[in-house]
Amino acid sequence: MRKYILLIFSVCSLFLSCNGDNDSGNQGTSGPIPVYTPAPVRNFPHDSEAFTQGLFFADGIFYEGTGLYNGESSLRKVDMQTGSVIQKINLASEYFGEGITLYDNKIIQLTWKEGKGFVYDKDTFQLLDEFSYTTEGWGITCDGQYLIMSDGTDALYYLNPDDYSVVKQVNVSANGAAVTELNELEYINGNIYANIWQTDRIAIIQPGGNVIGWIDLQGILSSADCPQKNVLNGIAYNPADNRIYVTGKYWCKLFELEFVP
Repeated sequence: MRKYILLIFSVCSLFLSCNGDNDSGNQGTSGPIPVYTPAPVRNFPHDSEAFTQGLFFADGIFYEGTGLYNGESSLRKVDMQTGSVIQKINLASEYFGEGITLYDNKIIQLTWKEGKGFVYDKDTFQLLDEFSYTTEGWGITCDGQYLIMSDGTDALYYLNPDDYSVVKQVNVSANGAAVTELNELEYINGNIYANIWQTDRIAIIQPGGNVIGWIDLQGILSSADCPQKNVLNGIAYNPADNRIYVTGKYWCKLFELEFVP
């Protein structure tokens, strides 16, 4: 079932459940899961040398985490209009940076196989804390109460943001079938949006783990425009105007998708 939609979407029709913070996330879907194919409203420059692993939007700025070893992983602030890096720190060479999120004016950044997370001051990038976990680190977001982490499987881990302990685990499925390769995450209006690794799809997931929609972004960026482009990865949300932004690894553009109630 495919629903073609142009520049704007209805928030509640797209999100299907606008109050997904409760146990309604445990209800199953019936019938085919809708597939949405949005067209971008506009695009912005993006650093084509950034191996994007995490992305969020705050105070008119994009915050981006990049990956790879040998000192190439970074945390950076990026100017929205120009794509220029305003502020940046690099991780030590032994770390492969992964997803980032914001909680209580602190940026939390995961690493891939090193089992270590870093906590920074949002404004200064000063390292405030470190924590450990036993899985791989892929994506991370925040629902205002918990940190939500992916590890490349079908699992989402809810972490206590005070001590980073696992509070619960949710397994993601679509009509009963496990959905794996959950990567970069963003929490939007009660649901979790997840890049599916090595695809051009984003899953819309209720807190209970059910996929209630897919966003298909195949062809949004052509190889002719950006020959070195890698996979889609990076979702940011601006709640002030209800807009979603997407990009990918080595992408030369970042796209805005507009959602109007």
